[in-house]
Amino acid sequence: MKKLITMIALISIVLLGCSSAPEQPADVSAEAAAENEAMKNYAPNPQVPDDRPLEKTGQSHTDEKGEITLKKVKNVNGTYNIGPIEMKIAEAKVMHLKPDYSLVDYFHTLTHDEEFDFVKVFAEIKNTSDEEVNFAPVAILETSEGEQITWENDIYLDGLNEEIQPNETKAGNIGFIIEKSDLNNIEITTSDVFNTERKKIEDAKNIKIDF
Repeated sequence: MKKLITMIALISIVLLGCSSAPEQPADVSAEAAAENEAMKNYAPNPQVPDDRPLEKTGQSHTDEKGEITLKKVKNVNGTYNIGPIEMKIAEAKVMHLKPDYSLVDYFHTLTHDEEFDFVKVFAEIKNTSDEEVNFAPVAILETSEGEQITWENDIYLDGLNEEIQPNETKAGNIGFIIEKSDLNNIEITTSDVFNTERKKIEDAKNIKIDF
């Protein structure tokens, strides 16, 4: 219940508006290598096929969770600072998924289509402070086609939208089903950063990613 109340507070504040301009990614090879290492060590998601083998548009991969096809990809390798949170976005992808029959019920909470397109980002977040904070790397995602999706519809559930302990680092995917995949860009709005007393200590940030 505490997490639910906290996340509702995060979204409520974000939806009131955030005017911070997108931060330009840092083009540093050492940072890119670190982000690639985080992806390499990522434990595959139990609901979504592993897309790491997909590097070029049109490539497909099939495993026990279904078949996934890459439609668009952007290597971002950007670092963004939101108060005590250091967030790195390694990549963004648009993909088509045909879930295995055993997972159809899981996705039916979000769509009634048997196969669908979705957009995802791989992010790493670190709490650089000495206190626990609340933060969501993607509170709202908006596509160039006008679709707006909130954190509740994340298909990966990799645990990034939870409390983050002092000096803790988390990494994983965040993905959302979309109706229109022929998009030019996505815009991410993070949540604000809150302390354990639910006091805002940093405003949300907007991050635009062009494909």
